[in-house]
Amino acid sequence: MKKTLIASVIALGIAFSAQAKDIVDTAVDAGTFKTLTTALGAAGLVDTLKGKGPFTVFAPTDAAFAKIPKADLDALLKDKAKLASVLTYHVVSGKVMAVNVKAGKVKTVQGSELTVTTAGGVMVDNAHVTATDIVADNGVIHVIDTVIMPK
Repeated sequence: MKKTLIASVIALGIAFSAQAKDIVDTAVDAGTFKTLTTALGAAGLVDTLKGKGPFTVFAPTDAAFAKIPKADLDALLKDKAKLASVLTYHVVSGKVMAVNVKAGKVKTVQGSELTVTTAGGVMVDNAHVTATDIVADNGVIHVIDTVIMPK
């Protein structure tokens, strides 16, 4: 009986910890956002995206970052202020699920507005949204195929 109870408590703890993941942990676990999570660390934004939120993150994949010439990406990763500006341009306050996305201008955490279009698939500025509604306990991730730059 005691072993069964202990096993049940351990299983419950494992199940709870598997569900309680913030935006950063969710991105890390996905395995396709290594450059993004490295960039978040370089920009000092990990704690912010582990915070209460809620946040909606338009997350570029590693393939999206690979479209940036290596020298340009390396320079961006070394410029903390510019990197933070680019990354926060990918974040919107609030939890916006795909069903609630509407075409128009949306203010980002960075302060600028990005343009969302919905004709022929959802786009954020010049990036196609390729996957939606990856839920984290402090928001949601929508996957994009291009790194978007603030205007």
